[in-house]
Amino acid sequence: MRPVSLIFEKPLAFVWRDIIEDTSYKLSFFMQFVSIFISTAMFYFFSRLLGDTGVSYLKPYGGDYFSFVLIGIAFYSYLGVSMKSLSETIREGQMLGTLEALLVTQTEIPTIIVSSSLYSFIWASFKVAVYLLLGIYAFGVDIGNANLVGAAVVLMLTIISFGSLGIVSASFVMVLKRGDPVSWIFSSVSGLLGGLYYPVSVLPDWLQSLSYLLPVTYALEGMRMAVLKGHSVSELLPNILALTVFSLILLPLSILIFRYAVRKAKKDGSLTQY
Repeated sequence: MRPVSLIFEKPLAFVWRDIIEDTSYKLSFFMQFVSIFISTAMFYFFSRLLGDTGVSYLKPYGGDYFSFVLIGIAFYSYLGVSMKSLSETIREGQMLGTLEALLVTQTEIPTIIVSSSLYSFIWASFKVAVYLLLGIYAFGVDIGNANLVGAAVVLMLTIISFGSLGIVSASFVMVLKRGDPVSWIFSSVSGLLGGLYYPVSVLPDWLQSLSYLLPVTYALEGMRMAVLKGHSVSELLPNILALTVFSLILLPLSILIFRYAVRKAKKDGSLTQY
């Protein structure tokens, strides 16, 4: 069995590389925090404008629109990271000529997939914490009854299911170079139907049926119930089971698709083309 230090050596090397690259652009790094504050404040004042409008739809989540949308925009960032982090790494590797060198090493494909996205998920988690802290201390959001264990379970399954879709997206980038349809379609449909800015219950019945085919619907619903209402793991079971099914289907399927994309790119000799 390999020593624990060797198991984490490559992922930590990827993370350290990404930290150096990200922090080297200090203004961009700082502006990300500014944008979090601006978007949080914007939705707070928008919720003031709405008042009690639509409170019947928000009642299952505590009746407060700002709390509802804060959880949505905070945890929706995991979807953006999932859909973009690996594909952007691959695209950058194609343009810099480092992708081919990486893929011909003894580094296994699952290790490449996890390591390439690890920093992005760590950074996304940090931004989620900033969103929540701003909501609590600057705008009075009450999450005192939050079930952290239930939220952690939902979050883990969310990352797996979203990350699997990101692997499929990266596979298209590997082969097509540009014009990834998976990221665009899924992000757009999820924003419309997944309950990001409004409860799924406001949608017509036929659109609600479509929304339940998306993992983001169960992810945001479960996270809101865990954080805002303090639901127990047993009460969160419908969302947990749905995300588990998505994860069990999408993760192995996405790795198979990525392996096929790598083989095709190697066969076509297009790993270094961009």
